[in-house]
Amino acid sequence: MTESVKDGAARSVCFDLGAARALSARSTRDGRRRALFVSSPIGLGHIHRDLAIARELRAIAPELEIEWLAQDPVTRVLEREGETVHPASRWLASEAAYWTSEAVGHELNCFEAFRHMDEILVANFMVFHDVVSETPYDLWIADEGWEIDHFLHEHPALKTARFVWLTDFVGHLPLPEGGPAEVELTADYNAEMIEHIDAHPGVRDRAIYIGDRDDAVEEAFGPGLPSIRTWTEEHFEFVGYVSRSPAVAPEARDALRAELGYRDDQPVCLVTVGGSGVGGELLRRAVAALPHARELDSRLRMVVVAGPRIDPAPIQPQDGLEVRGFVPDLQRHLAACDVAIVQGGLATAMELTANRRPFVYVPLERHYEQLIHVHRRLRRHGAGRCVRFGDAEPEPLRGSHPRAAPSADRLPPDRPVGGPTCRRPHRRAALR
Repeated sequence: MTESVKDGAARSVCFDLGAARALSARSTRDGRRRALFVSSPIGLGHIHRDLAIARELRAIAPELEIEWLAQDPVTRVLEREGETVHPASRWLASEAAYWTSEAVGHELNCFEAFRHMDEILVANFMVFHDVVSETPYDLWIADEGWEIDHFLHEHPALKTARFVWLTDFVGHLPLPEGGPAEVELTADYNAEMIEHIDAHPGVRDRAIYIGDRDDAVEEAFGPGLPSIRTWTEEHFEFVGYVSRSPAVAPEARDALRAELGYRDDQPVCLVTVGGSGVGGELLRRAVAALPHARELDSRLRMVVVAGPRIDPAPIQPQDGLEVRGFVPDLQRHLAACDVAIVQGGLATAMELTANRRPFVYVPLERHYEQLIHVHRRLRRHGAGRCVRFGDAEPEPLRGSHPRAAPSADRLPPDRPVGGPTCRRPHRRAALR
């Protein structure tokens, strides 16, 4: 990911601040410009790109004060970066804990989980509403803050600032296991969203798609509904993928490995399921595959990153295994590894793609975003090898050893994950 990608996304978020101030008349009393940033707590991919956008926002508008309304584990990252977390964040109901509770093993029916979290969404929107009612902001930015987008469209009179909506996928999609009922229900949810936009087009001052046009799937929103890609092209601005930091150049990788404590003569397999609390089963299966992989090369070092919400203690030690908890600079380890085993989250997979690292990804079962949206994007980039969890036994995962995975010179031609038309995308996802 190039620095230019960050810049373009920021510029799109950072549209006319003068108009934003006019919309929030109270802010003109002291002349301060304020933004409230709401970052999705599902994993940590959102906050890393949001920090990149915030950094570029400050470069464009140094006077802009940014506050964050966020939940754990996002708040851990923000506090480490010295960002201002709004005190009301402690009143937010935990979405991450809820999603973890909905998982069974390596399965998470994300559509059903979304359908049944109304209580959490209502509670968190009311916290947001209290915050913005007390403090005048010029700009609200929501990175997949579903409750904010939904209830602002339900009650557009509550909007008192410019509103920017960020997402990296559009459209609920049914899976075969859901049968006809899921086809009907996903279509109904999609139709409601389309009706919201049609009825109140001014609620979203900017709708920004973190990706390229070809990353939007071509399926219809449902029977009788438009194509997702066509509709997204008409209602979103595409800014390319946004990463927190540029990809590591091949000539700089050795220095990075040395800095992280990885020896040149020791192939490193990194295993991570991101920042959510779902994925412990995959970590255990990957560890079970280690003896098989070390039959190919006894020097192999497997680094398992459990993340902020999975207890690493139950993972038994063995030769060649290192287990870590929360690793704040995980993207550097992704860039430095020889091969990775990951779940199916977009952020982790795209960091590996941008750094041209071979990897195996094992999407959560019944998780349409990972199984369809993310899978299609990775396939477009020719990145990663998809293994379904039922096939992720120790012997198949032996293929994750660097000797069995594509080397960098056998990977698909280098393709900028920010897209060919994005000049400085972090700024285009910032204020224009």
